[in-house]
Amino acid sequence: MSGGTTELASPFRVLGIETSCDETAAAVVVDGQHALSSVVSSQVDLHARFGGVVPELASRAHLELLPPVVAEAMVEAGLDGDGVDAVAATVGPGLIGSLLVGLSAAKAMAMVWGVPFVGVNHLEAHLYAAFLEEPDLEPPLLVLLASGAHTMVAHMAGHGDYEVLGTTLDDAAGEAYDKVARFLGLGYPGGPAIDRLAMEGDPTAIAFPRGMAGEGYDFSFSGLKTSVITYVRKHPDVAVADVAASFQEAVVDVLVSKARAAAAAVGAKGLVLAGGVAANSSLRERVLDACIADGLRAFLPSRSLCTDNAAMVAAAGWWRLRSDGPTPLDAGGNPTLGLGQPASHAPA
Repeated sequence: MSGGTTELASPFRVLGIETSCDETAAAVVVDGQHALSSVVSSQVDLHARFGGVVPELASRAHLELLPPVVAEAMVEAGLDGDGVDAVAATVGPGLIGSLLVGLSAAKAMAMVWGVPFVGVNHLEAHLYAAFLEEPDLEPPLLVLLASGAHTMVAHMAGHGDYEVLGTTLDDAAGEAYDKVARFLGLGYPGGPAIDRLAMEGDPTAIAFPRGMAGEGYDFSFSGLKTSVITYVRKHPDVAVADVAASFQEAVVDVLVSKARAAAAAVGAKGLVLAGGVAANSSLRERVLDACIADGLRAFLPSRSLCTDNAAMVAAAGWWRLRSDGPTPLDAGGNPTLGLGQPASHAPA
């Protein structure tokens, strides 16, 4: 992280707010490591009939849900405004309307309580979810971040020191899950539905392609999605469980093989999973096996920390406040913010 480190008096309590997509979340974290509360209100039921997130509906729901979610997080933590030392909120990437709801609320609370506001990069927050459960994790680490909007492998050389080694060139892994699930009639969100059904199928039944296998650290899943659709149309009587299992095997194969290769290339001590797809049972099992074989420390976050939550935002906010100080109140939301880009420079 840039600049010098400012020590924060302990206990230092950060209220985190997350509204980047379709989860309305608030949490209180002490000293960047200990969650006193974590409340998440999901909008899955709201968007399910559309087969995906509708941005306008998401932002309107955040407006309604955020006040009670924040209140619940504060009550669970046993705090009122006087007990909060800083307020952190996601500034990007994400849906701009949703981001602005959380940002506006966080800035208002910081001003009323007279405490610092900290803008947090959503991708960086996913990395810091690991430190909530394993505070003694030591870089260098290889992070495999896979979600509905992002898929990447990144080298974390130290706190705030990241290098993105590879990213998706088209669909994110979670996006491919959602699209395939929708085609198969499994509903939304697609990841959990395919994961459950895959347990009943044969992962070797169909030889779906492994996009960009052996071609560096970038990913491509759009071709795999098309292959699934083409195969099912040609074989309408195929067992859906076999399709789900074979599709999942193709995704996991690519994610794990590229993460292993990247970890070896940078000399990482451990491999950390992050993002919603990190909740996938097959991916978790394969990563653990790979780390045992390669002599790496594996960190598999609890499923509640894989999906979007505010505890990871509060944790990342604590680290950012120590290194960079408060974020200017004129910082805006940035829907395309990249890992390593400072949240404080997000355009208004």
